[in-house]
Amino acid sequence: METRVIDNPEKSRFEIRDGAELAGFAEYHRSGSEIAFIHTEIDPAFGGRGLGGELARAALDAAREQQLDVLPYCPFIRGWITKHPEYADLVPASHRARFGL
Repeated sequence: METRVIDNPEKSRFEIRDGAELAGFAEYHRSGSEIAFIHTEIDPAFGGRGLGGELARAALDAAREQQLDVLPYCPFIRGWITKHPEYADLVPASHRARFGL
């Protein structure tokens, strides 16, 4: 199956789908020029395939395209940024220490 990530603003989340099936999501709260990621979840049936990383990358790429400041309250998104420091610039410098970045 082919995976794709879509922004579902009605549910305030990015969703990753495997074909027609919802495999996971990253919930967010948008306010002005900020997007706060608050929870990420991958269905265990889709675990071990790297879909969480694919979802994180797509959500953060979308934030970059929209020039949004990222607040990674979600431990998964925060950990993913730590492993991919090229995304740390999305977090405002004044907040990086707060998130351990």
